[in-house]
Amino acid sequence: MGKIKVIPLGGMGEIGKNMTAIEYEDEIIVIDCGSAFPGEDMYGIDLIIPDIHYLLENQHKVKGLFVTHGHEDHIGAIPFILKQLNMPIYTTRLTMGLIERKISEHGLIHRTQFHVVKERELIAFDQIQIEFLHTTHSIADACALAIHTPIGVIFHTGDFKVDLTPIDEKTIDFERIGDLAKEGILLLISDSTNVERKGFGMSESEIQSTFLKLFKEATGRILVSTFASNIHRIQQIIDAAAAFGRKVAFGGRSMVTMAEVAMKLGYLDIMPDQLIDLNGIDQMDDDKLCLIVTGSQGEPMGALARIAFSNHRQIKIRPNDYIIISASPIPGNDKLIGRVINELYRHHATVIYKELADVHTSGHAYQEELKLMLRLTRPKYFLPAHGEYRHLIHHKNLAMRVGIPEENIRIIETGNVLEVSLDGLAVTESVQAGDLLVDGIGVGDIGDVVLRDRKLLAESGIVVVVATIDRKLKTLVTEPYIMTRGFIHIKTNEELLDEIKDIAEKELRTHLEGGTLEMAVLKTRVKKSIERYIYDKTKRRPGIFPIIMIV
Repeated sequence: MGKIKVIPLGGMGEIGKNMTAIEYEDEIIVIDCGSAFPGEDMYGIDLIIPDIHYLLENQHKVKGLFVTHGHEDHIGAIPFILKQLNMPIYTTRLTMGLIERKISEHGLIHRTQFHVVKERELIAFDQIQIEFLHTTHSIADACALAIHTPIGVIFHTGDFKVDLTPIDEKTIDFERIGDLAKEGILLLISDSTNVERKGFGMSESEIQSTFLKLFKEATGRILVSTFASNIHRIQQIIDAAAAFGRKVAFGGRSMVTMAEVAMKLGYLDIMPDQLIDLNGIDQMDDDKLCLIVTGSQGEPMGALARIAFSNHRQIKIRPNDYIIISASPIPGNDKLIGRVINELYRHHATVIYKELADVHTSGHAYQEELKLMLRLTRPKYFLPAHGEYRHLIHHKNLAMRVGIPEENIRIIETGNVLEVSLDGLAVTESVQAGDLLVDGIGVGDIGDVVLRDRKLLAESGIVVVVATIDRKLKTLVTEPYIMTRGFIHIKTNEELLDEIKDIAEKELRTHLEGGTLEMAVLKTRVKKSIERYIYDKTKRRPGIFPIIMIV
């Protein structure tokens, strides 16, 4: 009997960039293909995507990409990965609609194979069969995957929560999961995002009563900012608006895109006469209008931030506006959203957010829901996934409390190869994995050196020294020219700049008199001398860039 290899290429020990390869003999299936957002120190970087070096080396084994749901941390890297490895995509209807819209922007729509699957549908290859099972999350059409192999079933939860009263009335497929558990689940791979939160998460449907209460209180325009992907939340906002006779307009590119896809596929129900174009909002009475916009994380280019700072072309804040932020800050975004809220208050708007009312609930399982999944599946082995390292450890401890032996649980990181057999678990090796940085249309061409330079330029600025040398006479044609950016203000620091120019001129003349025309030597001498002087005078270390031309 063979062994199954589980190889996370992203999303293990980190939030975002989810991608996992499951390998049995000569077949590999890939689960999810997500992106992550860059940190504040990644200047100019647009996205972070997984390194798929291992898949490229084994592309003859790759059978397809199986996507659990349509969030960016699970589909965001697909256009970039497909350019490197063209593989068929299998997923549910809404998720596929979002993927198709995304890759059409990259000109890949005609070269990609799409396979829309239904719940409980089985996709069969020679050794591996993949079964899609409905689950509940903060986006419609989310699925768990049951991966059937010759030595047992691997159950991958995807992102999930246990919501017994979901908006679409479709709960997790407990029945089928129970059947699989009776047959025996070899390995459970489970979402760890909210393992630190005790109890049960609030049902999505409970938010509706809050919306109705808030909509009743509002006398002016209502602006609701939420995640564009949370179609069930958007539907509740639309329903609340309809209950109070308000028209709805969408703002923000991702919100408009999501709404168009969801309405086209029948996942969003709105009467044609209730929907209006954003360009027509000024013709509406304030108490008859509801705007649903992006930017719930305070992103500077999100619609809500542009509205708050008066940069939005169509929406200007009015004193009687009633603004609801229906989201929780993603870790690291607290300051961004706080800044936006403060600015909205400065415009005398009323702002409601999670700390003031129940306007948001998470799409990820809390501790008791994670225990329920462990009890329901009764796996032989357990692999915590989708979380930072501390989340994985907490999930391991939670699993031990419900009876899974410690030796049957593994904590692994991106790139580790976990071998699963009937005899046990073993981390046997690591493969090349990690981050590929996307900057514009460039993928992977920005490395640590470039990021370090960008960080230096952002923090300390630059000083450019331009000099021209006569090749025959080995003399300066003119005195050096000094230019700075992000270092000091030129007009108020003329003395310092004159001194930098004198140092550069002295170094150049000294070495030219010695007969030196070696460019590398000249540049290094000038650079080091100016660096020492500037640090002595200012305790700063800007980038020094000598440009020496020979004529």
